[in-house]
Amino acid sequence: MPDTGGEATVRTRAAADPCDLVTVPARHGLEAVDILRLRRAVGPVLHDGGVDTLGFLVPPGTAARWDLPGSTCTPTLPRGPAAPPVPGSYWLVPPEEAAPVTDPVLLAAALCEAARTIEAADRF
Repeated sequence: MPDTGGEATVRTRAAADPCDLVTVPARHGLEAVDILRLRRAVGPVLHDGGVDTLGFLVPPGTAARWDLPGSTCTPTLPRGPAAPPVPGSYWLVPPEEAAPVTDPVLLAAALCEAARTIEAADRF
């Protein structure tokens, strides 16, 4: 049976569904992306070069309970994968190359680990 691109369809559809966006400074976010990639747990990630931030797409409803210093979480509108949900941004990790969203618990852990890594690097 030929491959009909079912997985890509699921990912594309998921990227168009509503989501929330966790935003962090770019340096912090890049460290977290590396950690999440190693764990194969990264969802789509946006880079906004104008304000030098990264945004992680997380499940809807995350903003209501997100409480991690140094980051913000806001609800976003659904958009297709070709059009990032934040004007002026681009996909660092596009939806077609990622999980539909990043698990907020795993993201929080990766952001904490990234903060410790940055702190240790800055000591030297």
